[in-house]
Amino acid sequence: MLPEIRNQEYLYSVPKFNVSDGDVKNFINELKGFHQVFSDCFHRSESRDHFFRYMVGQFSELERKSIEPIALAVEKGNVRAMQRFISDAEWYDSKILNKYRNLVNEDMGSPDGVLIFDETGFIKKGNDSVGVAKQYCGTIGKVENCQVGVFAAYASPSGYALLDKRLFVPEKWFTAEYKLRRQKCRLPKSTTFKTKPQLAVEMLNHLIKETVVPFKYVTADSVYANSTEFIEAVESNAQLTYFVETPCDTLCWIQRPVTREKKYKYKGKIRSKTIVEKTAKKPIDVSTLAKSINDFFWYRRKVSEGTKGPIEYEFTKRRVVLSKSNLPQKTVWLIIRRTIEKQPVYKFFLSNAGASARLKLFVWLSGIRWAIEQCFEETKSELGMDHYEVRKYRGWHHHIITCMLAHFFLWHLKIRLGKKSAFYYAVAA
Repeated sequence: MLPEIRNQEYLYSVPKFNVSDGDVKNFINELKGFHQVFSDCFHRSESRDHFFRYMVGQFSELERKSIEPIALAVEKGNVRAMQRFISDAEWYDSKILNKYRNLVNEDMGSPDGVLIFDETGFIKKGNDSVGVAKQYCGTIGKVENCQVGVFAAYASPSGYALLDKRLFVPEKWFTAEYKLRRQKCRLPKSTTFKTKPQLAVEMLNHLIKETVVPFKYVTADSVYANSTEFIEAVESNAQLTYFVETPCDTLCWIQRPVTREKKYKYKGKIRSKTIVEKTAKKPIDVSTLAKSINDFFWYRRKVSEGTKGPIEYEFTKRRVVLSKSNLPQKTVWLIIRRTIEKQPVYKFFLSNAGASARLKLFVWLSGIRWAIEQCFEETKSELGMDHYEVRKYRGWHHHIITCMLAHFFLWHLKIRLGKKSAFYYAVAA
């Protein structure tokens, strides 16, 4: 079920996908109109035709939406030609994505928009696909042979969409042992190892510089919150507010401890370092802090409607001073969420929102990440985002681009038609 915290007193309501195939009378004609926007993003007319046919296949009712079934099902489809188009042909990728994000802005852009970072896994049986490795796969919640993509999604009062993507290539892929695999997968020689937070920073900086889609909030889980580089990238833009999950062992003070400069001698030279006064209290972890807060300060809020009734949590917030190497750092908001039971389970979040920020903002932000989860669910279950069998670097990116565009196209129909729109459709191949 989709969280209801996007409704009522919160900032805005994000609509659901809820249309039937009968709501769109001339689906193929509208899809052709959509593809005209990208007509100058390919070298040849054949590529433009393949681009259209591939997306028609994604909208079809095929059980498996990989290249071969699509090419065999759509009119004038050719398996080898489509394989070359996805895996080897040159696209103006950056131009396609820029045009795409302009369309997203036209339909969904909002000054209070939210940029959401997360990754998703694509399980693979073999070892030849670019970036494949035994690694954690969030899709199934355990380590498995898979590829992992890092994504940036967008949510606003008008809907949600994926904005950008990066393929995470594990560090071992850059060793001598993997040289032949890199060559077979056509991994660009300029590619270097980057962590998931570094890939997110790349996308964040690009979206800020591009200035096409406006956003005010940035959310992510603890993988990104633990990255100093990621947090600094958000903080370097004064107009942005982050809301990120943090581990239960994060250390902090309720009040900033007194510090002083201590002089000491090292290799004959007088040096100084900042230390916390001995009389100051030691920092505590956020889990200990949460359990010490009186029930009076916890607010119960419904966040979704489950199959067995409403799902509720309790929330509270505190201004805290973060600790690093036992020294006080910046002052931020700590937001705590707990389940309503005798032995509650806690979740912890940090935000750089202003001192006057109210709890309802944080409750809303704590659930808005459902939007990127919906993007993953819808593109995988309906558009075959995880059905691909391409092995090359370029092929992965091209397939993901078509999924992003196809997903947005359906949202555009919802917005264009007003109350009526759908994520369910039927397309005659």
